[in-house]
Amino acid sequence: LATYYSMLDQPRSVVRGKDSMQGTYLGPEFSSNDIRSKLTDLGASFTELNANEIIEKTASALADGLAIGWMSGRMEFGPRSLGGRSIIADPRSTTMQKNLNLKVKFRESFRPFAPSILREDLESWFNLDCDSPYMLLVADVAETKKLSVKDESEGIEKLKIPRSIIPAVTHVDGSARVQTVHEDTNPKYHALISRFKEITDCPVLVNTSFNVRGEPVVCTPEDAFRCFMGTDLDILVIDNFFLVKSEQDKKLSKSYKDKYELD
Repeated sequence: LATYYSMLDQPRSVVRGKDSMQGTYLGPEFSSNDIRSKLTDLGASFTELNANEIIEKTASALADGLAIGWMSGRMEFGPRSLGGRSIIADPRSTTMQKNLNLKVKFRESFRPFAPSILREDLESWFNLDCDSPYMLLVADVAETKKLSVKDESEGIEKLKIPRSIIPAVTHVDGSARVQTVHEDTNPKYHALISRFKEITDCPVLVNTSFNVRGEPVVCTPEDAFRCFMGTDLDILVIDNFFLVKSEQDKKLSKSYKDKYELD
């Protein structure tokens, strides 16, 4: 691109205030027929739902405190999972950060997670007044969402103290690395968070990359199912296919826990 624009002097159009990359969902996607075939070949137990049903069932599972592997549409390109290949959960939980780290990511319990928030609710929840669609900006949680804390603890004990009403995505200094979710670039993820908000009055989800420590982010349905069966994720959603861990054949389980050394 630098050569094309700078050396060859080609015209470049920049529209300020608009995400010309459209969320960078540039990776592969899979048809329903392809997903159905691959899950069947893997021996998975699944339910195929329509678009409204998958949003309703997933939002309800999130509100019930379940950890979900979410694979939807095209894969993201870049350094963050942005709702195409994500592990998502309820940020209001005081135990979710620790549980996801130890039971899903298999890494140290103190590692922080980031929030996905509806763009239209951003300024009510974080001290940020601009788009952050790529989860690259850090902002303090809004004062109205923080909890009054008298913290005299030290070290890792600080993690045990809730600092806001969304403790799973709030760092010990009261900040978070925010992803704003936009209806025009990821309508399905936006619809899911919107439904979660209707149920819980919280327009925020925990969003972390859909992988375990030491492996790349999942790309294909096979990748997603293997990660699902090798971790303590409760639910797997692949587009409009809904899978429940307790309904899977235990012989398909794969242990990741001892595969990689700690960082």
